[in-house]
Amino acid sequence: MSAWLFDLGNSRLKVAPLGGDGQPGEVLAFAHGDADLAPDWAAALPPRIEAAYLASVASPARRVALLDALATRAGRISVATTQRTWQGLRIAYEDPSRLGVDRFLALVAARRRGGAWLLVGVGTALTIDLVDADGRHHGGRIAPSPTLMRQALQARAAQLPDSGGTYRAFAADTRDALASGCLGAALALVAQSREAAARAGAGAVSLLLHGGGAPELLPHLPDACHAPALVLEGLAAWARPGAGRR
Repeated sequence: MSAWLFDLGNSRLKVAPLGGDGQPGEVLAFAHGDADLAPDWAAALPPRIEAAYLASVASPARRVALLDALATRAGRISVATTQRTWQGLRIAYEDPSRLGVDRFLALVAARRRGGAWLLVGVGTALTIDLVDADGRHHGGRIAPSPTLMRQALQARAAQLPDSGGTYRAFAADTRDALASGCLGAALALVAQSREAAARAGAGAVSLLLHGGGAPELLPHLPDACHAPALVLEGLAAWARPGAGRR
């Protein structure tokens, strides 16, 4: 019997065992099909698990499909929800339920690291959140990720490729120009947010990147900390007995 963590996003399902140290174990990622859950994800799990901890920002249909599948093999299922406060973390949203649980759990994990952080999540969307060293969440921003920008452009102009290209300050090729423009837009938003964080009086703010698209930004942000399993780290903290969920 074991406990497993499930991070169900719009593009992928990430799963990891919950280790005895309270941290995620090896993370496995599965891309979704066109309309269904990621294929073959269940084969990575034991046939029976003691507890399943789920964080989901995916469509209701995918969420229900995963819950139905887990119901046949998990003794207990717990679904994480955004809380206004959590062990010193204070969410800025007037209605905490409007803050995606993935962003909330990333903030939980950042808070456990200590210090002030500008969190940048790069998935289907690009999300940015500021939390200071006292645990105050100042709020955040949401924009299309570079990948989604490319896909949106290609959907409206079929001749534009939706992938490929090399980032350049001034590109002399359409594919490179698309890569440079979409990635550059994301980097510019991060840079502007870092400047705004300083003006907000958050102190010395470090940059923390997570999400499947983070590696594309990392070469251009050499001082950033990369935490690819940040949401699962937060979910692991949420799952701890006596963690004080409220």
